Amino acid sequence: MTSEITYAEVRFKNESKSSGTKSEPPAAPKEKTSPYKSNPGFSKALFLSLLILLLLLAISFFIAFIIFFQKYSHLLKEKKTVKEFTHTALDCMKENLTMEEKDWSCCPKGWEPFSLNCYFISTKDKNWNESEKNCSGMKAHLLVINTKAEQEFITGKLDKNWAYFVGLSDPEGTGHWQWVDQTPYNQSATFWHPGEPSSHPDERCAALNARWQNWGLNDIPCGESHRSICKVMKIYL
Repeated sequence: MTSEITYAEVRFKNESKSSGTKSEPPAAPKEKTSPYKSNPGFSKALFLSLLILLLLLAISFFIAFIIFFQKYSHLLKEKKTVKEFTHTALDCMKENLTMEEKDWSCCPKGWEPFSLNCYFISTKDKNWNESEKNCSGMKAHLLVINTKAEQEFITGKLDKNWAYFVGLSDPEGTGHWQWVDQTPYNQSATFWHPGEPSSHPDERCAALNARWQNWGLNDIPCGESHRSICKVMKIYL
């Protein structure tokens, strides 16, 4: 007896559901971001910081330059002032001054200090014009008396055996006296001797002299030769 084999159609249902459709290629793996990769935002911030730093340095340098230039200019001005005295040495005294950064008041060596001024008493005889030129050559002028205290200080330094030209004259001989520095003339404050000035037309210059041991102003001819007194303002350092 021959056995029969029956074939049955068997379907395997384990096929992929996407069977019959075109499969897509697998996605490429994502690239990992390196922590060391440059950040555009960070670069801009760094550039801005450097720019601000350079700007601050430039401003600081500019301010320092201005301060240095001002101090240098001030120093040059002081040196120029000292040079214009045409003296090689100064005598200075330390004072409590109100002027900013000024501690010393100075006069040319050999000059007498009083208040804000310096005085040089010449022992050489010259006429009035020569005496004024001599003072001008030292960047000064013939004595101008402004107060009684000033006159008393000056006369305390003078020799009573001599007369001393001052910076007061009547150039036109008309009685209109004037000081060499254009200080307004006040006859009541110029300390003339009694009866002076006289009305003599040839006596157009004033000098300090002593009468009976008292000092005062006397008008005399400008061409006479006498000693003189120069005056200049102190310098401050």
